[in-house]
Amino acid sequence: MKKLGIGCLSLLGIVLIIGIIGFIVANKPLPDGTEGPEADALARQMMANLNKPAWDSLNYVSWTFADRQHYIWDKQANDAVISWGDNKVVMDLDEVTGTAYTSGNVVNDDAQKQQLISAAWGHWCNDSFWFYAPFKVFDKGTKRSIVETDEADKALLISYEGGGVTPGDSYLWLLDDTGKPEAYRMWTKIIPIGGVHTEWSDWTTLEGGAMIAQNHLIGGAMNVALTNIKSGQSISDLGLDSNPFQ
Repeated sequence: MKKLGIGCLSLLGIVLIIGIIGFIVANKPLPDGTEGPEADALARQMMANLNKPAWDSLNYVSWTFADRQHYIWDKQANDAVISWGDNKVVMDLDEVTGTAYTSGNVVNDDAQKQQLISAAWGHWCNDSFWFYAPFKVFDKGTKRSIVETDEADKALLISYEGGGVTPGDSYLWLLDDTGKPEAYRMWTKIIPIGGVHTEWSDWTTLEGGAMIAQNHLIGGAMNVALTNIKSGQSISDLGLDSNPFQ
């Protein structure tokens, strides 16, 4: 038993050493960038390539995130229906308030209701970012910088100093020759390795012309897929017969 214990301890030590080496090799420090008009112009070029005006003019979008959370968003009112498992929250995204449901029944218990609203808000902050992050580069609390990298002559570093549930995250957008995003590198609180490469691919065109990436390959290993994407100017354009916000 002693020998087995030492062997197990040695194995754990080897795994730990490999993990540390992998972290050192993969981890990249957050690069320094240059703020100013050039960075802002590059950000506008990226949004123009994805048709930001068409995005702004849309009234409704819906999608499913990673086959888990489902969203219906009234963009003009900024209300959302957020569903997962047996739970649903109809939320005012400006006030982070709303009505919670479990198994189709309204939740009246204040503690349970707030727990569901908080969970829905966390889902929204993460999943909506994956849906339309390129259109959020001028959000309140953002900082834009130009960075020169081996992967691109000019990359766009966006730092989020406020908003959402994880302020302080940064994303280095890697753009093609036209200024369209191909990938970004992430520095976030929830991922211990800095600079994880994440592809943005399989672009689809929404009603009116705005473009959304449907697949996001993280670190070459895990894909975050957006499915069931629909858009339009009316609820019926989403394939719905009734207003889900009422």
